[in-house]
Amino acid sequence: MAYRYATERTDHSALASGQVLRSAPGFPGFPVRLASELLQRALVHTTDHGERPVRLWDPCGGSGYLATVLGLLHRDRLSHVRVSDIDEDAVSLAARNLELLTAEGLAAREEELRRSARDFGRVEFVERGEAARDLAAGLASQGGDLPHEVRAADVFTLTDPVAADVVVTDIPYGEMTSWGGSAPEEDPVGAMLRSLGRVLPRHAVVVVTAKTRRIALPEGVRALERVKVGTRAGALVRARDVAP
Repeated sequence: MAYRYATERTDHSALASGQVLRSAPGFPGFPVRLASELLQRALVHTTDHGERPVRLWDPCGGSGYLATVLGLLHRDRLSHVRVSDIDEDAVSLAARNLELLTAEGLAAREEELRRSARDFGRVEFVERGEAARDLAAGLASQGGDLPHEVRAADVFTLTDPVAADVVVTDIPYGEMTSWGGSAPEEDPVGAMLRSLGRVLPRHAVVVVTAKTRRIALPEGVRALERVKVGTRAGALVRARDVAP
C-alpha cells in the first residue's frame, strides 16, 4: 500500500505500547503510522470530507491503545473518542489509557514515570516522563482535552444507537487476542459489521483491520477502499451498506 497521508516517517516512539501508554500481556499494540493513515483515509469518506472534527469509536478496543494513539495524533480532527470491549480487564486498562487524552491524565502519567525513575534508578523512565510532557504539549496545541468514554459492550449484541462518524478497529486474529461474548463460529466479521450497521448513523465509515490476507465482507457489500500492509489487511465500508 502506498501511503497517501501519513507520508512522513515521523518518530512515534513516544506512542509505542508500554512507553507512555499503558500495556499489559495479551493486549497488542498497532502500527502508529498505519493507524494515522487509515483514519485519514476514512475522513475523506465522511459527510464533509473531514473538514470538521468527527466522533471516533473503537468497538473492539482492548487496551484502548489504537483510539488513544489516534486521539493524541489527531486531536484537532476529533471531537469525541469512544472505546468499548467485552472484557472487563480491557475496559479498565482502556479507561486509564484514554485519560491520557487530557492534560491532567498526562501530567499524572509524567509524575508516575518520574517517580519510577527515582525509585528504580532507570534512565528509560526519565525519557518516558519527558515523552509524556511532550505529548501534553502536543495535545494542548491541537485543542486540549479530548472528550472520551469507555464502556463494556458485546460488539455482536449492540442495540442502542451510537453517535460516531468513524469506526477504526483491529479485530481479534487468534494470536494474542480472540473473539469473546456472543461471537458466532461462522463469519464473526460479517456478524460484527451487521451489528455495527444497526447502531451507527448511516453515513458513518467503518475501518476494519486484521492480520490476514483479505478482510472478508458480507455478500453484496463493496468496500470503499481496501488496503494491505505487510501481514495486515484492512477494509473501509459505509455503515448503511452493512446494516441488516
